[in-house]
Amino acid sequence: MQFTLIDLDSPNFSRLYIFKNKTELGAIYQTIDWPALVKLLPQKRTKVGSPSLLPAQGYFGLMFLKHYLKLSDEKLLERLNTDWAIQMFCGVQLKDYQMIRDNAFVSNVRTYLAKHIDLGVFQQTLISQWKQEIPDKQVVSMDASCYEVYIRFPTDVKLLWESCQWLWEKQIPSLCSTYRIKLPRSKFKEQKIKYVAYSKLRKKSHRKTRSRQNALLKLLYKAIEAYQLLLNQTQAKGLSIAEAETFKTIKLVYQQQRQRYLHHQAKIPNRIVSLYKPYIRPIVRGKENKPVEFGMKVHKLQVGGISMIEHCSYEAFNEYKRLKLSIIKHKSSFGVCTHIAADRIYATNENRRYTTKKDIQTNFVRKGAGKDDKATKQIKTLLNKERATRLEGSFGTEKEHYLLHKNKARSADNEQVWLYFGIHTANAVLIAKRRQKAQRQAQMAA
Repeated sequence: MQFTLIDLDSPNFSRLYIFKNKTELGAIYQTIDWPALVKLLPQKRTKVGSPSLLPAQGYFGLMFLKHYLKLSDEKLLERLNTDWAIQMFCGVQLKDYQMIRDNAFVSNVRTYLAKHIDLGVFQQTLISQWKQEIPDKQVVSMDASCYEVYIRFPTDVKLLWESCQWLWEKQIPSLCSTYRIKLPRSKFKEQKIKYVAYSKLRKKSHRKTRSRQNALLKLLYKAIEAYQLLLNQTQAKGLSIAEAETFKTIKLVYQQQRQRYLHHQAKIPNRIVSLYKPYIRPIVRGKENKPVEFGMKVHKLQVGGISMIEHCSYEAFNEYKRLKLSIIKHKSSFGVCTHIAADRIYATNENRRYTTKKDIQTNFVRKGAGKDDKATKQIKTLLNKERATRLEGSFGTEKEHYLLHKNKARSADNEQVWLYFGIHTANAVLIAKRRQKAQRQAQMAA
């Protein structure tokens, strides 16, 4: 499907021809149904930035470009202001005197999309556009992976210190200065010296760690009491919603860390590992070099090399329980499923009974003393190869080449936008390459 950016009589028409026919960016541009995506936004759009120079198409274009070019928000904005091909991808041609100067513009666009579009519908819109070019629609591969977020590696001492620092260095002095109240006494400066000395140790013994935890718990308890007293005296005037949420999180951190200090082996539900991202949970993956990851666990389906997100959550979940729902979702998008390639964790008795009932061939290892016939063995070998190479490889490709190694968005909703656009940018590049390959083969055949 072709989309017109510029009138044929325009002096920029030659640029448009070069963009669409001579650049990979133009090939990716033509794989996306821009009018369908624009319809996902509300008709009365609030402007992002002042003045807003981008049309609605540009909001989506910027997010695709972010992951394709692997640039920071500031560098991407710089390219948008100076590169005509980037502007064409976003559906706009800036004049010589026009420039978007707001450094937070790309971040604001991401926040706007997170607030106004349904990411599930967004994904379905793209898949519908590519459906006719996806081979082997009856075969589905599935697996789960953790897409990590960009946070410092959490430890109990770091978390307690950050909480103390937020209260003693930022909130309490600011409140006392505003209302001319005497600062409460504390041992914060003394504990800061000890914390710095502890953090510089190459090997932190269990005894020293316990000592730091005990001291910081006492310091944090006093800080919470002092700050709460100040809020009561000032009637919490000037306290923003974000500050109130952070203080609430710190109270919960104190309760959890005190329980962890007193009962080290006890399991703490909904344990907080980041003060500014309290929704992040530790995801135990069991890998040799990284047993625990911090981010969003994603259950992904892959059909004909095209990936789609079936389910994502910050809480750990068992992916084998998603098999039935995955088949239902596959059927709504592609039709009947006849073959499934999945890891051995999916091979539960319940899933085996379900796939047998639906007459679905799987790559699960046969139970019992019998052996598979030659044809079944060949099918399972192909399914195993599909899962182990294409599906597992797509996780590494997306993380290394499409900015999904560490998600740097600063809120849960923005992190989901970051994830969806990263995965579907990889899909768009794959579709563009397939079209170019088919075109070359057609030219050689002619």
